Amino acid sequence: MNTFALSRGDRNKGRPDVAGFFDPRTFSIQYIVSDPATRCCAIIDPVLDYDEKAGATATLQADELLAYVEREELVVEWILDTHPHADHFSAARYLHDRTGAPTAIGRPVTQVQALWKEIYHWPDLKDDGSQWDHLFDSGDSFKLGDIDCRVMHSPGHTLASVTYVIGDAAFVHDTLFQPDFGTARADFPGGSAHQLWHSIQSILALPDQTRLFTGHDYMPDGREPQWESTVREQRETNKHRLSDSSEAEFVALREKRDSELPMPKLILHALQVNILGGRLPEPESNGKRYLKLPLDALAGAAWE
Repeated sequence: MNTFALSRGDRNKGRPDVAGFFDPRTFSIQYIVSDPATRCCAIIDPVLDYDEKAGATATLQADELLAYVEREELVVEWILDTHPHADHFSAARYLHDRTGAPTAIGRPVTQVQALWKEIYHWPDLKDDGSQWDHLFDSGDSFKLGDIDCRVMHSPGHTLASVTYVIGDAAFVHDTLFQPDFGTARADFPGGSAHQLWHSIQSILALPDQTRLFTGHDYMPDGREPQWESTVREQRETNKHRLSDSSEAEFVALREKRDSELPMPKLILHALQVNILGGRLPEPESNGKRYLKLPLDALAGAAWE
């Protein structure tokens, strides 16, 4: 199985290199996006390994990212989350501790924290986003080396989802998937198919040749993992007919599909780590860390 691909940029045109790392356990893609001219890079949506059967954690995926950074002689400037993930633990805090680079996410993460604070009955949780070093507002800009970057709020999958546009590359995570798979679900707490439609339309308004990088790939028909497309490809070939269907048609399709999907197996495990910016629970008096799983918290979830 192909678990790595490099999409080359152009140092003379402000186009970044994008290295994608596929995690077969969670079907997630992690990214190292770098400025070819300055060798500065950002790590986007890194995975902390977790085996729910054994309750075991590891840093295999994150250490692979660090090895690539060292091998390519890159300097990590940012560690970016697109949203609090429901299907894997974030390695953002681990990578911050290893590199010293600031962590960042969209400011609406505070709304997600407030929502899950109630679900977990977690009165002491700070729901102010202070677990990250920086909170981006929609429209904010920043630099990666010499490359201009900006942030688009892309709610629908979650309240806090953002798209990072870095040069000609947009990291859309759970909005669009590859054209042969369609779009992301919108039935998590705080999700909205209507919002997802508008977020997708904003992404498709980017220039035609903008490279789009998704956060997951589920390999329909057994093909190899893929995670890169363009705005034009999505507009013309996405199986959910994004260019010639109405908002009402999309919402009906998305809501019917979502009603048939079981919840991700790690959603209740992962959110209590990811709304802390990738921090594991503090050890208790015996030195062990424990997760808290609320029962019957996600009403209406389909059974497998």
